[in-house]
Parts: sequence; structure tokens; C-alpha cells
Amino acid sequence: MYPAVELLTGLLFLACYFAFGPTVDALKWAVFAAMLVVLTITDLRERILPDKVNFFGVGAGLLFSVFTKPIDGTALWIANRWYEFPPPVPVLSFVDSVLGAIVGSGLLWLVAEGYFRLRGREGMGLGDVKMMAAVGAFLGLQRTLMTILAGSLLGSVIGTLLIALSKKERDYELPFGTFLGAGALLVLFFGTPALHWYQSLLAVK
Repeated sequence: MYPAVELLTGLLFLACYFAFGPTVDALKWAVFAAMLVVLTITDLRERILPDKVNFFGVGAGLLFSVFTKPIDGTALWIANRWYEFPPPVPVLSFVDSVLGAIVGSGLLWLVAEGYFRLRGREGMGLGDVKMMAAVGAFLGLQRTLMTILAGSLLGSVIGTLLIALSKKERDYELPFGTFLGAGALLVLFFGTPALHWYQSLLAVK
């Protein structure tokens, strides 16, 4: 397991370099990828998403946002409707980061709380909520929503297959954080083209 994890982390670092060049952005996404590897593997093996990693991720995402250009655009969209002149770029990037963290964690908390109210038992731990706060701080609002969608689809398809093949009960605990981490990595490298494609469809309509 350890050599495989080290190899995966190294390959992700290399992918960040080739995708973003020798820039602060590449460093930001390398840190993000390393965080996701830790969370994904830990949840897969132990069903735990450590607070130390999640809280580090929130802080790192907010900090990097000040030194990198905004990629989300939600803060700029809001600013264009509220102000005649938009705030400075670091402010827009930071607000995008905050919005991603709040919406990502808030949405999962609502799902977890709703499930608990309906079923009377936990269906999702708070670790997933904290993880999405960290993911959102890096990705911003739109890509965070894409991550939740991708993670949910992966969890549904792969989880159903695992339960069927291993003959587990339907209430078998799946490592949702693992699927969210895999979804976030997909969004990191393929989310922007997918988002542009979706926006082009909306423009055509």
C-alpha cells in the first residue's frame, strides 16, 4: 500500500506540473492532490477523515486563494451585480474560496441531517462535511458542486457493484470520502473543460 500511495502522489505532483507549469497554481494543486490522497486512502482503509487534514485543507485553500487568480467566477458575478467596480482580484479569489467551503460543507451537512431526521440514524459522518469544506476552499463553488456530483455518481455505481459482488447488506458502510476525493481529483484535471462545455450548451440554448 505505501509504495502505491507514494507513487500515486508523485504522479499527481507531476501531472500538476505539466498541467499548470512552474507556478504558484501548480504548488496549490499539488498540495490539494496530496491532501486528497491522504483523505481518500485513510477513509478507504479506516473509515476516518482526520480533522487535522481537513482543517489544514480549509486553511491552505483560503491562503492559496489570496495568491492565485480566481477560477470560479461566482464572486465576480455577484460583484458585477452589486458594485459598479469589482473588488481587487485577491478579494474575489478569497470570496470564491469561502463560498466553496460554505456551500460544499453546508450541502453535505443538510443531506446528513435530513437523513438522520428521516431514518433516525447517521448516514454520513461529519468528516465528509469537513472534507467538503476543505475541497470547497480550493475549488470554489461551481467545481465543488461538480465534485459532489462526481463523488455521488462514483459512490452509487462502484458502491452498488461492491455490495453486489461481496454480498454485503444494503446498509453496508461505504467510504463516501473516498469517492468524493476521487471526484475532486477528476474535477481538478477535467473540471474546467467540462464546465466550459456545459456553459457553451447553456449559451446555445
